[in-house]
Amino acid sequence: MTRQANARGRAAGHPAAVLAGIDIGGTTTQAILCTPDLDVLDRAETPTPAAEGGEAMVGAALDALRRLLDRTPARLLGVGVGAAGVVDARAGRVLVASDSFRDWAGFPVTGTVERALGIPAFLDNDVNAFLRGETARGAVVGEAHVLGMTLGTGVGGALWLDGALYEGPRGAAGEIGHVPGFGDLPCTCGGRGHLETLASGRSLAARYAERTGREATAREIARAARRNDPDALAVYGAAGAAVARAILLTAGLLDVATFVIGGGVSGSWALLEPALTKALAAEPPVSGHPVRALQSRLGGDAVALGAAARAREGLDAWAGTRDVGPTGSTTP
Repeated sequence: MTRQANARGRAAGHPAAVLAGIDIGGTTTQAILCTPDLDVLDRAETPTPAAEGGEAMVGAALDALRRLLDRTPARLLGVGVGAAGVVDARAGRVLVASDSFRDWAGFPVTGTVERALGIPAFLDNDVNAFLRGETARGAVVGEAHVLGMTLGTGVGGALWLDGALYEGPRGAAGEIGHVPGFGDLPCTCGGRGHLETLASGRSLAARYAERTGREATAREIARAARRNDPDALAVYGAAGAAVARAILLTAGLLDVATFVIGGGVSGSWALLEPALTKALAAEPPVSGHPVRALQSRLGGDAVALGAAARAREGLDAWAGTRDVGPTGSTTP
C-alpha cells in the first residue's frame, strides 16, 4: 500500500490504511488512529485499570482502539505502545514498573496485542515515545539533537542524537529525572537529591505541604500560584530553576542545546518558564550556544503519536522502503 494510495483514500473520506498509537499511563490510557504520515484521525481515552494487572491494562487499551476502528473503517497496519517503566523494546515486554502497576513488570505487551489483532506491535518507553512524537510532528521537528523531559507524576528523560533516539547500552540514556545534585530530599526511587524531588507533580504537592501544612494537588497549586499565592509561586519557581539546572548539565555534557518539556506539570508553563529562563540566562553553557527550552506542542497526544511513529519505523524496516507497506491483515 503506497502513501499515494493512502492520500487518495483520505481525500475520499476513508483512509485506506492507518497506524495506531497507545499511551498506557498510570491513570489514563489513550489510543489514537493516524495516517501513515502521522496525521491524527481520531482518539479515545479510558481509565487505566492499573490495580488489575497487565491483561486488564492491555485489554482496556484494545477496547479503546476497537472503538476507534469501528468509527474509522480502515486497514490497521501496526500498533505502537508507549508504557511507563523500563521496557525491553526488542522482546516487547515491561522489565521494571513502579508499584502503581500490578503484574506489569514482565508482561508481554506486544505479544498480547499481536495475538489479539493479528498485526505487528511495537513497544517503547513512554518518555522515548514522547520524544519521538515531538520530533516527528511536535515542537522539535527537524532537530538533530534534543533532550526530551516529561514532568508528570515523576520526571522522565530521553535523548535524540544525530536524528535518532539514543537509548544507551542499557536503555536508560537521558533519564535526567534521577540524576543526583538537586538537594538532599528523598526520592521515590530510594535515592536522594534527584530532579524528581523538585519538578514532578508529586513533589510539587510535597513541597507545598512542607511550606503550608496544607495538602493540594499540582493543579490546585497552579491555580493558587495564578492568584499570587507566595508559597505556590515559590514551589513552581524552585521547579523551574531545577529543570534549568538539568538542562545546563545536559548541555555541558552532551553539547545539546534544544530541550522539549511535556507532561502534566508543563501545562503550567507560564509558572515554570520565568525561573527556568532566568537560571539559563545566569549560567549559559560553556559552548556559548544559546539554549532553547520549548513546551510540548502535542500535549496529551505526544506519547501515543510517538508510539505510532515507532510502529511506522518498525514497519518500514520490515518493508525495506517507506513507500511500500506491509501486507497486514484486517483487524477484527
